[in-house]
Amino acid sequence: MTYPSALAEAVGLLGERAIRDAPLGARTTYRVGGAAALLITAQSEADLRVIGRAAITTGLPTLVLGRGSNLLVADRGFPGIAISLGEAFSAVEVEVDVERVTVTAGAAAPLPTVARVSAAASLVGLEWAVGIPGSVGGAIRMNAGGHGAETVDCLDAWAFVDLHGGADGERAGAELGAGYRSSVVRSHDVVTWARFRAERGRREDAEATIAEIVRWRREHQPGGQNAGSVFTNPPGDSAGRLIDAAGCKGLRIGSAEVSSRHANFIQADPAGRASDVAALIAEVRRRVSDATGVTLEPELRLVGFDEVIM
Repeated sequence: MTYPSALAEAVGLLGERAIRDAPLGARTTYRVGGAAALLITAQSEADLRVIGRAAITTGLPTLVLGRGSNLLVADRGFPGIAISLGEAFSAVEVEVDVERVTVTAGAAAPLPTVARVSAAASLVGLEWAVGIPGSVGGAIRMNAGGHGAETVDCLDAWAFVDLHGGADGERAGAELGAGYRSSVVRSHDVVTWARFRAERGRREDAEATIAEIVRWRREHQPGGQNAGSVFTNPPGDSAGRLIDAAGCKGLRIGSAEVSSRHANFIQADPAGRASDVAALIAEVRRRVSDATGVTLEPELRLVGFDEVIM
């Protein structure tokens, strides 16, 4: 529960840039869900530290938004401070010297942009990122991956601000503590930039690889309102295969439906409800467990729900 006095105090600390009752679901790829009690856009690391101090002072929870591609916001919304990173965090720069080639990107930069900028500079090694709809910051936090690669494979360094007032800093890629869709980045750490390793190559080769990835995704994955893969793949198997085997393709609850094209995708209807998506996630998980004995773990992040629905 959020108390009006805490919100008023936060607005006083954050100033006019803090927007009350800001639509949040519309900022996600599901496009369902409620509003944030407060939304503020940070344009610098100094802004992030101010936001962190306001959260500590008021006791309000924080939510760092990327591109909303791995997020389901409850219909009742989020009772705290949602943080968006502004244009100052979206630059992508290529650096080439005698010893190495790197691509440095702000945390708000879309991963497909990183892939395309790298290809245009005749670099190879980052083409896989075109298939990930999230931001650089989100990719660092969850060690995003696809098409035979994951973030940590090419990560040289990254930096963050701790909203809880701890030490900020820069870390080497090897310090990410990366696992399958996981890292050491905490919910109150805001990734600010990342530097990736790349290699010199031919622009036409890189762009051809990007075109093939885009073609594959259009052929095998659904469009519409979804957040990509709902569940992580269990060791040695595919979540999509298990969901299909449990007879869940096309399963519908209210305004949410398991995709008939790819069973690990759940699609929301326009003007649908987050509660329907959440209920369908729980039902799919139950049916797969009953049918196969495998308990699927959500890759999707659920925000603002009163209790764990799984």
